[in-house]
Amino acid sequence: MKKEGIKVSEKQVREASVARKTNETDIRLTFAVDGTGETKIETDVPFLNHMLDLFTKHGQFNLELEARGDIDIDDHHTVEDIGICIGHTLREALGDKRGIKRYASVFVPMDEALAQVIIDVSNRPHFEYRAEYPSTQVGSFSTELVHEFLWKLALEARITLHVIVHYGQNTHHMIEAVFKALGRALDEATSIDPRVQGVPSTKGVL
Repeated sequence: MKKEGIKVSEKQVREASVARKTNETDIRLTFAVDGTGETKIETDVPFLNHMLDLFTKHGQFNLELEARGDIDIDDHHTVEDIGICIGHTLREALGDKRGIKRYASVFVPMDEALAQVIIDVSNRPHFEYRAEYPSTQVGSFSTELVHEFLWKLALEARITLHVIVHYGQNTHHMIEAVFKALGRALDEATSIDPRVQGVPSTKGVL
């Protein structure tokens, strides 16, 4: 069932687009699972732009994103809705999930920081988050929005997502490690394993 305000069009296998317009945000996004790490990102949230660029590069996805939102209030709605749109296009692009590896666990260090992301492309949305940052802001970006973005992505993509920041001293480094690990884990979990016949589940569906 499509959400109000969302129009989806699949361009090709493992790629999808979404247009979402509400009273709070206006977003157009195309996400390709099988990409080369190319991005074209224009939003009003510079720190998120940087994190999405890292996510895309390390996941070897392609991402085109144009987003405008009510940042005069704060960044919340824009960050939340981008998470919704990426999750939505990911789910659409994967289709019936035939042949995917499904699971992944990736550690990524960023100088003194270490983050871990574990993914199950399960069609059962669940999110666990263990992170304590030294500061509540990175520039003008509120660190609580990392949780908001990841939660909405997991919910809309219908994946199980566990994110653990084991340690760190620099908040920027810690969040950067999370987004790099997210890209790499999602790349591994969605990659095609030629040994897998159908979907990787004894149920026969995901």
